[in-house]
Amino acid sequence: MDGIHLFSLASRKSEWLSVRQATIAENVANAHTPGFRARDVEPFVDVLDRTHLRLAATSPDHLIPDGDPRVSETRTRDGWAITHSGNSVSVEEELIKASSNSREHTLATSVVKSFHRMILQSVRG
Repeated sequence: MDGIHLFSLASRKSEWLSVRQATIAENVANAHTPGFRARDVEPFVDVLDRTHLRLAATSPDHLIPDGDPRVSETRTRDGWAITHSGNSVSVEEELIKASSNSREHTLATSVVKSFHRMILQSVRG
């Protein structure tokens, strides 16, 4: 059995969330700076693909196969305006990103806490 890498993965996710939150804060801080272009970090999925972590499954039913019609991913960026000053920061969009970032952080810490409790229970017996 391979080692459990959940804590390493959670640490990477927390680092990514921290960088994303700083980027969002920078975008909001420059919301009225002429010519400023809003920035975002690459999705965590892309970062995870480069880390060489592999999911393990003991049954083919554990993971949803590629091409499954129940899984869809859409990425749209239309609808956010660029102001006359050339600034592309939308405060509404940044607030949505910040809220999403907060939810992801809460989820990641909840998973780590649950996993930690499970390990403590198994050690205590």
